[in-house]
Amino acid sequence: MTYEPGSFYKRELPILLALLQQLERPPPTIIVDSYVWLDGDHRPGLGAMLYQELAQQSAIIGVAKTSFGDASWCIPVLRGESRRPLFVSAVGMDAEEAAKGVQAMHGRHRIPTVLQLVDREARAALG
Repeated sequence: MTYEPGSFYKRELPILLALLQQLERPPPTIIVDSYVWLDGDHRPGLGAMLYQELAQQSAIIGVAKTSFGDASWCIPVLRGESRRPLFVSAVGMDAEEAAKGVQAMHGRHRIPTVLQLVDREARAALG
């Protein structure tokens, strides 16, 4: 599928839903390597789309590595010694709480360990 700015969810959402359907019930919180919201007007990104598809049963935390627009609606989180923030947004929970959780995640570097591992496994599965 060709990349379409703001439509990342079209490629990723079906994969996430297929994985989550293998669980007895959705987890209380899900972290996605993407945005929940694409702007300050709450235009839905992958995280918001997933939240709706799960009937709002799981809080979704979006952790983006690059800025989409000015990303002023997100909470910038610095980790490790990096001067480049991660951009955190959330639905179904307080965004400040989500940002503190991302800040506290395991790992000494900018990207939390669990996100590095998931990214590595996803890339290996694709190819």
